[in-house]
Amino acid sequence: MSDIHDKIKEQVTQNRVVLYMKGTPQFPQCGFSATVAEILKRCGTTNYASFNVLQDEALRQGIKEFSNWPTIPQLYVNGEFVGGCDIVREMYQSGELQQLLATQPA
Repeated sequence: MSDIHDKIKEQVTQNRVVLYMKGTPQFPQCGFSATVAEILKRCGTTNYASFNVLQDEALRQGIKEFSNWPTIPQLYVNGEFVGGCDIVREMYQSGELQQLLATQPA
């Protein structure tokens, strides 16, 4: 399983914003994934890496272990795990997500 963890670590460190989701931003395959993709769009974040966990069972399991978070979608910004749909929605409503997305990593 460490191979998949290495792959995930590479994905989240090489891309500023990463979304692990069911489906794609254009064709989400669950409501929670659709919500997070829409929130990113509303924040003006359209250039981000997304990975469809439905196409790769190892990734689907590996991301849950990597983040120690049991559900998909999962959002990473600047290499850090932000959260799932509920956390992203709350951060968006409070304005915290917009601030996070607007700041560049040091």
